[in-house]
Order: sequence, then structure tokens, then C-alpha cells
Amino acid sequence: MQESLPRAIYNNFLGHSPDWYKKAIIAFLILNPIIFSIDPYIAGWLLVLEFIFTLAMALKCYPLQPGGLLALEAVAIGMTSPYTVMHEIEVNIEVVLLLVFMVAGIFFMKDLLLFAFTKLLTRIRSKIVLSLSFTFSAAVLSAFLDALTVIAVIISVAVGFYTIYHKVASGKGFNDDHDHGTDEHLCHVSREDLDKFRAFLRNLLMHAGVGTALGGVMTMVGEPQNLIIADKASWGFLEFALRMAPVTIPVFFFGLLTTFLVEKTKTFSYGSELPDSVYKILCDYDKEQDRKRNIRDNAKLAIQAVIAVWLVVALAMHLASVGLIGLSIIILATSFCGITEEHALGKAFEEALPFTALLCVFFAIVAVIIDQALFIPVIQWVLSFEGDVQLTMFFIANGLLSMVSDNVFVGSVYITEVRHALDMGQITRDQFDLLAVSINTGTNLPSVATPNGQAAFLFLLTSAIAPLVRLSYGRMVIMALPYTIVLTIVGLLTTWFLLPDMTQSMYDAGLIHHHVATEGVEAAGSGH
Repeated sequence: MQESLPRAIYNNFLGHSPDWYKKAIIAFLILNPIIFSIDPYIAGWLLVLEFIFTLAMALKCYPLQPGGLLALEAVAIGMTSPYTVMHEIEVNIEVVLLLVFMVAGIFFMKDLLLFAFTKLLTRIRSKIVLSLSFTFSAAVLSAFLDALTVIAVIISVAVGFYTIYHKVASGKGFNDDHDHGTDEHLCHVSREDLDKFRAFLRNLLMHAGVGTALGGVMTMVGEPQNLIIADKASWGFLEFALRMAPVTIPVFFFGLLTTFLVEKTKTFSYGSELPDSVYKILCDYDKEQDRKRNIRDNAKLAIQAVIAVWLVVALAMHLASVGLIGLSIIILATSFCGITEEHALGKAFEEALPFTALLCVFFAIVAVIIDQALFIPVIQWVLSFEGDVQLTMFFIANGLLSMVSDNVFVGSVYITEVRHALDMGQITRDQFDLLAVSINTGTNLPSVATPNGQAAFLFLLTSAIAPLVRLSYGRMVIMALPYTIVLTIVGLLTTWFLLPDMTQSMYDAGLIHHHVATEGVEAAGSGH
């Protein structure tokens, strides 16, 4: 029997997504205008929760389509405007360019990355040492580079490892073409080892993801909101790092301790070892690559190593915006490695562009948060507290909001409100400086709880590696839970007990200096 046109439209809607999922999205689209006509504030929060739902179901359907429909409807019914959405995208244009160009640039350096990390994986057999090295390396790099760049490198390496094993387990050679998205050619033994290998890769990916948060909070260049906070407070690079240190340094070491403990106790899905069969395949791959590598291949590796040095230096010294540095990586890597065909260039952009589109949809949801003033009651409530209690309440409020929204948006909103309170004489300059630390650490640390809070986590969730290793939203939340608990508790305790006293000690030692409020106003005004 031939299906009707309405049935055909419904079947095409969101493709192969489960029927219950399609009905849920349709229900959201019907419900939102009704709720908005009754209470816009409630409708705004409902939209945020619905968008989180689409992220949580990322393995059922890529969030761009359902989330995009929700965003389009929000604009259509007046929850926000195209102008506000465009403004949010313009404010975050560096992040957009980063995704378009830097992730593609990393793609053209995959030979070097796979070479280096294969050596690392085949030389270090201790899972605990390997996990600590991933957390530590990601943290150090994220303190000076961009977290998205760091996680893009790790994703590229993980995809490379997965592809190598999947080819061999499917009966193919290292250099054969292969669809690693299907397991139909695997034998029973290979399937068991593949499941263990997936768990192993999930562990390393999550350790690296948390590492980007541990390092990103430390310096003014670690996360986008850090730059905003530093600008509002008129802090330089060293002063920013010193003011954050009473919180960030203890959190960093407790983060590493958490890595050690979850691997040692094998809890929260950690502790998965690399199967011997996989290890043997990776070793064989390493030996074969070493054997067949000719002078031209060595030249490519050398060129990519030089480009990697340029990448680190350019990012650390902020010679240009991250996206433009990424474009330079593409130009240099393709020019000196002989990649000149358009179709060969196009492959590099396949990974990042869907996420770039999703991020722009996310900015539309942020625009709804702004226009419907969803966070204002929370901000006003937190500002009603005083003294050290206010510090901890800011940390908690920023952390909770960053779990459901973008930590860049939360941090920028809070620091703007606190700056306004300083300019109005409601708080002192010293209290403002302490609150700026609390805002920065509050947005960066508890936000590891969900992929919503940090772009690096969201990128990981929606990347090509996530479905391959079965890394779902729920699994990310569970695996992040021990880190969330430890980072939040240690961050709270250090904010309450260490931050005021150590800041005063730094004043006394001359490491940092008191700012005159009026000078800060002028500096902030000149920056915007």
C-alpha cells in the first residue's frame, strides 16, 4: 500500500530518529508558543531544557536539526530577534573562525599527531600513567592555547587509533579503504576487544576534556570569558594568573588526584585497559610505518613538526586571533605537504562545520536567555549577599548556570553586572577583584558537569569519535561526575578559606597591587 503524503513527510522528518523522539520534538514545537503567550519567562526556561534534551539525545539525532527547529521557532514567535542572534554570533566570531579553520588545520597535521601519540601509547603500558599524562598535557596546553584546539588534537588522534584497529579487525590492511562506522565484518573476539578499546578511548578522551578545564581556568587566555573578565578588571596576564592561583592551583592537583583515583579504583566507567590484541596491532602499525617511511614522508613529518612549533608560539604569544592562526596552519601544511586538490581540502572541513552550525544555533538559545532575562533573578539574589558568603554564592550560582548554559555567556553577564555594581558604589574595588576570581572559577570548574557548559565538551560530544566509542551525553555526565564533585568542593573551599587571605598576602608581598576604582572604569571603558 502506497503511503500518503502526510505520512511520507512525517517519515522524512528527522530521518531515522526513533518515533518517540520525533513526537517529542513536535510536542515541543506545539507547546512553546502556547506557554510563551501565557508566561514568557517560563517559556524561556522550557526552551533551554528542550535544547539540553536535544544535546542529551545526540546519538539518536544530531542536535543541529531539532535544536535548530526550536531556535527558528523562538525567533519566529518573538522570544528573541535575528539581531540579538547575530550579535551573539559576532561577539563569538573568534570561536566560529577557530572551529572553521583551526580544526581543519589540525586535520592536515594528523600524520605527525598519529606518529607522536602512537609512540606514546606503545611506550607507556601503565594506564594510570597514560591517563595522568593526558590530563596533565591537556591542562598545560589549555592554559596557553585554546581548549577547542587541544580537544581537536585529541579527537584526531583517537579517530586515528580507532580506524587502525577497526581496519585490521575487519580483515583489511592498514592502508585499505574502510568504513569504520559499521561492525558487520568483525568476528566475535574482535567485537569484545573493540568494546574494551572503546572504553579505553572514552577514558582518555574524558581525562583530556577535564584537563582542558583545569588548565583553561588558570590564565586569561585559557577561555574566552577569562579575557572578558581580565578586561573588566584591568588585569594583565601575570596578575590574572596570580589572583586565580589560590583556587586554581589546589584544584589542579586535586584534579590529577581524581584521575589517579578513578583509574586505580576503576569506578565511574574508568580503569579500562588497552586489550593486548589492540596493543599488538598498534605496535605492528608503528613498525610498518617506520619501515615504509621514505625521505618524502620524513620531510612531511619534519614540516608538520615545524608548523606545530609555529602553532604553539603563535597561540601562546597571541600573534593573531585563533581562527587566523588556524588558517595559516592550513596554508602552510597543505603547501609543503603537496595537498592541492579541492576535494582533498574539503575533507578537512567535514568534522568542524556541522558543529559550527550547531554552535550558532546555541547562540540563538543564548539570545533567548538574554532577551527573556532568564538569569537576572539569580544575579540579583546573589548580589543581595555580602562578604565571604557572597564569594561562595557567586561561585555556586555561576557553576549551576554554567551547567545548563554556555560558561562564556554566564561569565560575561556576571562580570558586567558586578562591574556595574562597582561603578555605582555598591561594592568596593577589593571586593570586585575577589568576585571576579569567584566568577571565573565558578564558570570554569563546575561546568564540567555537562557538555552544555564548555564548548570543548560539546565539541567532543558531537564529534565523529563520540558515536564510534559510544560516548553519549549521559555517559559523559556520569564520567564527569567525580571531577564535578571534586572540582566544585575544592573550588568552594578555597574560595571561602584561601582566596581572601592569600590575596591579602599577595598585596602585602607586592606581587599584586590595589587598583583604583576610577582607573578600572577608564580601562574597562577603553576596552569596549
